[in-house]
Amino acid sequence: MMDAKTLKATFREKASKDYRKYFAIDVLEEKGYQRSQCKKCGKYFWSVGERDVCGDPDCEGGYSFIDDSPARPMDYIETWKEFSGAFDGMGYTTIPRYPVVARWRDDTEFVQASIYDFQPHVVSGAVSPPANPLVVPQFCLRFNDTDNVGVSGRSFTGFVMIGQHAFTKKDAFDQEKYFRDIYRWLTEGMGIPRSELVFHEDGWAGGGNFGPCMEFFSRGVELGNQVYILYELTPSGSRELDLKVLDMGAGQERFTWYSQGSRTIYDPVFPTVLDHLYDRSPHSYDFDLFTTFAPHSGMLNADENEDMQQTWADVASRVGTDVTTLREAVMPIAATYSIADHSRSLLFALADGALPSNVGGGYNLRVLFRRAQYFIEKYGIDTTMGELCRLHAEYLAPEFPFSEEALDDVERILKVEEEKYGVATTKARKTVRSLLEKNKVTNDKLIELYDSQGVTPEMVCEQAEQLGVSVSIPPDFYNKVTERQQTSRKEPKEKREFKASLPGTRMLYYECEEDNSFDATVLWTEGNDVVLDKTLFYPEGGGQAHDLGRISGIEVVSVQKHGAVIVHTLEHDPHFSEGDMVKGHIYSERRQALTRHHTATHIINAAARSVLGNHVWQAGAEKTPSKARLDITHYAGLTDEEFERIELLANSYVLKDIPVTKTFMDRDEAEKRYGFRIYQGGAVPGNVLRIVAIDDLDVEACGGTHCSSTGEIGPIKLIRSEKIQDGIVRLEYAAGLQAIRVIQEQSRLVRDAAHVFRVEPSQLVGASERFFTEWKEQRKEIERLKEEVANMKRSTLSSAFVEKDGLRHLVATLEGDQNVLRNTAFSLSGEDTVVVLSNGKLLMVVCGARAQEKGYNANEVIRSYGKGGGNAEFAQGVLTGKLPENGA
Repeated sequence: MMDAKTLKATFREKASKDYRKYFAIDVLEEKGYQRSQCKKCGKYFWSVGERDVCGDPDCEGGYSFIDDSPARPMDYIETWKEFSGAFDGMGYTTIPRYPVVARWRDDTEFVQASIYDFQPHVVSGAVSPPANPLVVPQFCLRFNDTDNVGVSGRSFTGFVMIGQHAFTKKDAFDQEKYFRDIYRWLTEGMGIPRSELVFHEDGWAGGGNFGPCMEFFSRGVELGNQVYILYELTPSGSRELDLKVLDMGAGQERFTWYSQGSRTIYDPVFPTVLDHLYDRSPHSYDFDLFTTFAPHSGMLNADENEDMQQTWADVASRVGTDVTTLREAVMPIAATYSIADHSRSLLFALADGALPSNVGGGYNLRVLFRRAQYFIEKYGIDTTMGELCRLHAEYLAPEFPFSEEALDDVERILKVEEEKYGVATTKARKTVRSLLEKNKVTNDKLIELYDSQGVTPEMVCEQAEQLGVSVSIPPDFYNKVTERQQTSRKEPKEKREFKASLPGTRMLYYECEEDNSFDATVLWTEGNDVVLDKTLFYPEGGGQAHDLGRISGIEVVSVQKHGAVIVHTLEHDPHFSEGDMVKGHIYSERRQALTRHHTATHIINAAARSVLGNHVWQAGAEKTPSKARLDITHYAGLTDEEFERIELLANSYVLKDIPVTKTFMDRDEAEKRYGFRIYQGGAVPGNVLRIVAIDDLDVEACGGTHCSSTGEIGPIKLIRSEKIQDGIVRLEYAAGLQAIRVIQEQSRLVRDAAHVFRVEPSQLVGASERFFTEWKEQRKEIERLKEEVANMKRSTLSSAFVEKDGLRHLVATLEGDQNVLRNTAFSLSGEDTVVVLSNGKLLMVVCGARAQEKGYNANEVIRSYGKGGGNAEFAQGVLTGKLPENGA
């Protein structure tokens, strides 16, 4: 099987030979375009009139639309309004953006293109699209360009991909119409003269699928591309897809930039935020020099440069200045653009439920925060990241409305990040300075420092400049650190192989929730594993432990689901065979405890979200008969007040006896009705979802067993909470009878403690505080008395030295702990002394400088009296025999 890159190149060559089959040539020829081959890159392209080059910036020699755009000027919000209006008139339905956190997928954390919204379920044909055809303004996150943001003039970490999509059976796929529609937008909607447009023939491949692609350029900038996903690659060759997909993606930012012809892409995209940053900064910006630099900024793309220093020199030469002057003018403005980009990316990610952390996608968000915060502090800009997010939200409101609740959440999260950053950087600056002075800053060390202490490369450069030390920072540093944090896909569970005729197991635990016994037919056995035609036994899944019970008198020790088949593992090989009728029985008390704990998990999740904020999502869960735990996303450990509020609110939901509904629903219908909050436990397989709804409090796609109303849960008792990793808090709790047992155990401990103090339970806190205060005072008094005794002993011992070899020797026993022994030994020692002290167990030896010159080594002397170690001056250990004292 070919990789995507090879497949794309192979198909592009094939499509170029038979271009009339694969591209909308009739439309191009109708509009007066002719086909040529680029003299530089060799690609085939279509243009009005003869051209030698294809319009790609590398072949074109840069951008020629800056300050001279042939398009109709549009601001950023207007661009989407005009686009959606135009496509509405062409029969497309506008849908709202999907969350940028891709919880419906198990292969990525963030949406990186508009087609991600519809993968894998819609693209595979398993689920109907929300509309067809459709357009969507999808916010996307890509972290591979972090180093280029600001400097290159066109790169983002977060951007809006305008998607034009259709999902059509192969006989109805109308490629000519789709191309005509985008052409109409470019020429009529944007007002670009047809002579200014150049169309490239290309190929596309990804995920085992491939097809032709038409890219559109004007004056050196790629405005977008239209991909036609028509085929899939199989072991036996290519196969035409039954469902063909239109995937047009174009940056809303690109359209706006091109239409205004501004010096960079950032100026028309972040107008209010940039004005705010410039207004709040004491820095004097050289916009004139930057404007001269802007047309050449694309040359400074970090991932396309092997020698960045030489490229800076080349750009400076073109601009007509030296590198130092150019960098001094460019970097402050580039930093401002980076702050604007990073803060907007964080706004969308945090509002959609992501959190900065030290792992996975959260790590990339922390990279953005730290980089932006460093620039804010470096250039003395009087603002906060939270304030910038609010400014973004105000500007974007006509297209992307953010709730006040979401913005409050974002500000709280960013405030905590700022506090963490402040603590980390204070320590980090000292570390960096020390390493620079020792000349120990390598690329690997830089990345290690960033991971462990948040040291940015900009901080290293700043410290190096102060010390006059030369240090080389990789131009793609942020790309390297984010690559290290790419999360690998979870390995799928090993699937059992069954004979082809074996049908799926009928799940009685959904149909007959109150039953505890059933009759079934044996379909398959192997060893002590059994498959029945139907079962009441709930298999392990969704964090819930499996049921236990008996099948025809034999204990069931494990229940697992493999695809649609449920396998029961028995205590020993069965006495029955395939085709026999058997009777199953589940242990009701265990099932009830698991059911209460699973339903309580939903309740606690809802309560935590209400108390802590909408950023709370389930990050893991486990339900056992005795207790349960829920891991939630949260940026800090819980306070006692928050802990108690969650518990109180959860129990108030129980007392309201809210109905719990359980229904099966098509995936697309569930997403339309409830949104993506249903994916609390991560991506859920299948086209039909089981939706568990507790009124509007909590609605999730969940396969576990649940009570019919919240009142059936009984009391909920939170046992403890702990922060198990950065951004994840674990809650442990019990429900129903198990909660009563926990409460009884805690009450028993209180009563026993009160009995020890001989007070009533209500007086226990006061008695404990009083006892602890008295204990501390007594400890202080004991230590004071010990010190007095030691001083008295010290004065006695000072006259007990014995002369030997021109040195003074002391071997003595002294009451006291390790600190008393050590302090006394050093206080008695001098240059000409050898001191050996013990309290009967511990042993200390101190040898003075002159004693060491004469061959006395504390590390060796100690071995004459016991075991231990140290250096020539001091050694400590334990006494192994009787100490032959010469002082008392």
